[in-house]
Amino acid sequence: MSSAPSPRILARVFAYLHRYPLLAAATLLCALGASVMVIIFPVVTQRIIDDVLRGGKTEALWPMIALAAFGFFAQDGLNTLRILLNNTFEQRVLYDLRSDLYGRLQSLPLTWFDHRATGDIMTRVVEDVGSVERVLIDGVEQGAVAILQVAVVLGLMLWWSPALALCAVTPVPFLVAGALAYTFTAGKRYGAQRRAASDLNSLLHDNLDGIRQIKGYARESAEHGRFNTASEKLRQATLVVMRAWALYNPGMNFFSSMGSLVVLGYGGWAALQGKLDLGVLVAFLVLVRFLYEPVGRLHQLNQIIQAGRAAGKRVFDILDATPEPDAGHTPVPSPLRGEIKFENIRFAYGDGPDVLHEINLTARPGETVALVGPTGAGKSSLVGLLMRFYESTGGQITLDGQDIRDFAKKDLRRVVGLVSQESFLFNGTVADNLRFGKPDATVEELWTALRAANAASFVEKLPKQLDTEVGERGVRLSVGEKQRISIARALLKDPPVLLLDEATASVDNTTEKLIQQALDRLLQKRTSFVIAHRLSTVRHADQILVLDQGRIVEQGKHEELLQKGGLYARLCAGTGLLNES
Repeated sequence: MSSAPSPRILARVFAYLHRYPLLAAATLLCALGASVMVIIFPVVTQRIIDDVLRGGKTEALWPMIALAAFGFFAQDGLNTLRILLNNTFEQRVLYDLRSDLYGRLQSLPLTWFDHRATGDIMTRVVEDVGSVERVLIDGVEQGAVAILQVAVVLGLMLWWSPALALCAVTPVPFLVAGALAYTFTAGKRYGAQRRAASDLNSLLHDNLDGIRQIKGYARESAEHGRFNTASEKLRQATLVVMRAWALYNPGMNFFSSMGSLVVLGYGGWAALQGKLDLGVLVAFLVLVRFLYEPVGRLHQLNQIIQAGRAAGKRVFDILDATPEPDAGHTPVPSPLRGEIKFENIRFAYGDGPDVLHEINLTARPGETVALVGPTGAGKSSLVGLLMRFYESTGGQITLDGQDIRDFAKKDLRRVVGLVSQESFLFNGTVADNLRFGKPDATVEELWTALRAANAASFVEKLPKQLDTEVGERGVRLSVGEKQRISIARALLKDPPVLLLDEATASVDNTTEKLIQQALDRLLQKRTSFVIAHRLSTVRHADQILVLDQGRIVEQGKHEELLQKGGLYARLCAGTGLLNES
């Protein structure tokens, strides 16, 4: 999908501000008040020089000093209130942006994630949103304050001396030209920097996830080299940004300084000629600082906006991604019998070749259907279609006679349980992970599920039992322990349809027996699809489907398939694809 042009990106960022008009108005009113207070000190300076020092009105000195003190106090007080209001405003907007971003991520299909690195997505959600945050803070707050201050100061200058005000704005054409040149060339620089940051974060995420493999293969030095290469690309991309800023910012300051010299030169000449009061000249020199100081902030704001524009593009690339289609509105039958039919199912990943060809099968209510076959035969793809992680490219799948595409995906997935080969546990407690299957489960229900999953014995030995932290991805538990927690989680969910994707792979024989006993309890009175490489898992299935190259090549019970002497018999004969242990 093509991304929006840069001006539209910024407009969409600032569109989030419209949700809080009262906070925006209060912030701008404080900014306006503080900007008006800026002119008090120059006015007091002019009056003290012309009226008190030169005019002899000594009684006016202390009232003028008091007025200046009030101006400073009011300015800083309004700025304090403005900052507090703006921070509240900005955090609410950022909350909305993060919430919208995460909500869209949750709604995207698995195919979207299949083509993106986790580190890149994390960079967009955390760092790129942070860059957008700076645009919101500085764009709304400092930008508005700077523009208001320029307008107020310039208005006073014009009131005092239009000719001297014209001198003060002589650098403006150069400042505008410099800002335009910087802006029009910034997109490429900042885009390259954000991409380099994403690449580095993606590599770091992969290496942290694979730290055991890195150590196991003694690849520390090689991976350090890869990290340094990615880090060098980020360093170079950042230096390109900084070099441009090193030319831009001092250059703009130089032109501003030249404007001050023009004011001093012309104002000094006019004062010598008697055309300008000395107090006005001194006040003008004070005002010039108040004029160019916000102009300098606008230059810095330009840099922040260019960085935020590049980051905003990456954020809105996610927000503009097409959500997972789900037009189903038919309620899932209740009670659900669990009859599942695949009728002429074809499936391909994206634009690739079909990985499933004309799949036809029927799973009657309460039956266990075992799926076996070589790696890449299409077993996991078939299970993924039943969960609607992917959509078939031909044919239909029915549940109790109703096309599953008629159901809302959330409703369908509520009645289907999944225990996968890689037992994913969240970084939380044992209880947190169990309640993922049933959020309102009682402690008694948790222990009942653990006992049914043959997991209660090891959980009782954990330091805090149910309240023990399992670590990221359950790293503090063994593979078998994580698998039994996953089975307990599925038992709590108590789904009428169950999918087991190689749930007993990668464990020892003793653990496998414990898991198999738990699975036997889990499979009772449910329609189940079981993918397995272990004979003990599938020999008692009601029907076994043998897949090869995306097709069902054999179908029947264990003894029947052995007698046929086909692929299933060869798998059982010791090829390593289907064996006893």
